[in-house]
Amino acid sequence: MAVAAETQKVLVYGGRGALGSKCVEYFRSKSWWVACIDIVENEDANESVIVKMSESFTEQSDQVTADVGKLLGETKVDAILCVAGGWAGGSVKAKSFYKSCDQMWKQSVWTSAISSNLATRHLKEGGLLTLAGAKAGLSGTPGMAAYGMAKAAVHQLCQSLGGEKSGLPAGSAAVAILPVTLDTPANRTSMPNADFSSWTPLEFIANMFYEWIIGKNRPKSGSLIQVITTGGKTELSPAHL
Repeated sequence: MAVAAETQKVLVYGGRGALGSKCVEYFRSKSWWVACIDIVENEDANESVIVKMSESFTEQSDQVTADVGKLLGETKVDAILCVAGGWAGGSVKAKSFYKSCDQMWKQSVWTSAISSNLATRHLKEGGLLTLAGAKAGLSGTPGMAAYGMAKAAVHQLCQSLGGEKSGLPAGSAAVAILPVTLDTPANRTSMPNADFSSWTPLEFIANMFYEWIIGKNRPKSGSLIQVITTGGKTELSPAHL
């Protein structure tokens, strides 16, 4: 399917996860052209780029980069939203530590790195790249060591993208969101007795992305933005490292 040049366009990396699916739904409701990048297709998107599972980062990154290049050609997009990720608990001593490291690196760091490179190729001047960090990654996470390590790497990448000669198009911005807990079906299932009023609604995140894309209250490039929900009210707060 050809990409209509006049249509506003967004790539959603991790577009079949809970937040990714909400972003696809949200932007399609505004008549944007949306492409999902994930290991499975999102039928609600205009197009899907299927990520092939691999033990090699270079193999996977080359495959995704090539397939997105074939899809877009010379067309530029307004935003690339990397909302891929996952969670793993356990200390460094845990039997699952190495496995958790591998999983977290693939889900958070690989996806962020590929999204960042895609932005240098396909993002419009003045466009937006978002990465998925975590408030927990701002400090030590002894009970979820692999998770915290991976998210801290995403934070560092975002800060690098905000610097000179980062490779991003002129006037564009890279911003990492640092939520605490997102209100997803999986989280509700695994934590049924939690205080849901302290969880951030997915619709809030999708609408926030939209506002940033159109230039409303967009943080400066390289920013790490904490997303904190208390009593059903969500506020944004820059992380000062």
